[in-house]
Amino acid sequence: MNIKNKITAIITGMIFISCQSDVSKAYVPESNGNINTLTVVMNNNLWEGKLGNNIKETLMEPYEGLPFDEPKYDLYHLQPSIFKGFARSSRNIIIFNKDTVGQGFRLIKNLWARPQVTALITGEDEDVMNFYFDENKDLLLRSISENERVEKIRRMTKSLNDDPQLKDRFGINLTFPDAYFTVKDTTNFVWIEKEVAKGHLNIIAYTLPINIDLQKIEERIPAIRDSIGRIYVPGRVPGSYMITERAYLPYYYKTKVNNLDAILTKGTWEVQNDFMAGPYVNYIIKDTVNKRNLVIEGFSFAPSESKRDYMFELNTIITTMEFVK
Repeated sequence: MNIKNKITAIITGMIFISCQSDVSKAYVPESNGNINTLTVVMNNNLWEGKLGNNIKETLMEPYEGLPFDEPKYDLYHLQPSIFKGFARSSRNIIIFNKDTVGQGFRLIKNLWARPQVTALITGEDEDVMNFYFDENKDLLLRSISENERVEKIRRMTKSLNDDPQLKDRFGINLTFPDAYFTVKDTTNFVWIEKEVAKGHLNIIAYTLPINIDLQKIEERIPAIRDSIGRIYVPGRVPGSYMITERAYLPYYYKTKVNNLDAILTKGTWEVQNDFMAGPYVNYIIKDTVNKRNLVIEGFSFAPSESKRDYMFELNTIITTMEFVK
């Protein structure tokens, strides 16, 4: 290794040691960019080659549960020569560096801005960089997803809704903007709504018995949704109501909300006897302390509009659920 490379390696090591220890304590500007956007820094020949294709396929995989495919993230490609100044304030950055020094994958928080996640992938050639990307893509995706969730919550807290319906009915709080308003508030059902371009976003909450049968979730969850829709969520014409659309198979996951076991469902809804449809995200949260299953669902109606960011907002709101002390 020549003197220049040694100096570069030492400086790079010092940067990463300081970054990984606690960069967040140093002053950095506020990060920028729309929610669910990524900046990818690499040479054009890599971007147009197999490495670039792998990155696009991985990071632009469809967002689950939408009626039509939309990429999970919007990618912005920059040449290394123009990655400076304002570009470094992007919230999520992936940098590919062709070098024999410092090869590997590094994940850095708040390097040039806050909040920010920066991934540096260094390899001697395209195959090596591709290997490090594949080996660490799950960690990278989780880190970016959480970064975007936290940022969305931060933005929503600037104009919080403080209506008491969810607290009074179910003893819970959700973080959501004051643009939402209450549509329905009954003994065991709360419905809040936010108007958007050509449609609306909705969150509903209700409870189920703690011992309700959820063994065959692919049958029980659609049936529960349909029964709730028939009673509480009417359509635009008499006799119409929201049901689970059977043409698209839902996605089911086991997850946690506020450290409570939950079943997450992502799918699409439609209105019986009317022409309305859209995506939904449904959480059935097992609340053993209060001996109930708490259901919180978000669904959107926005014909001809992109729905990814709408559903991301609804999903983020639900993940903020906490019990009132």
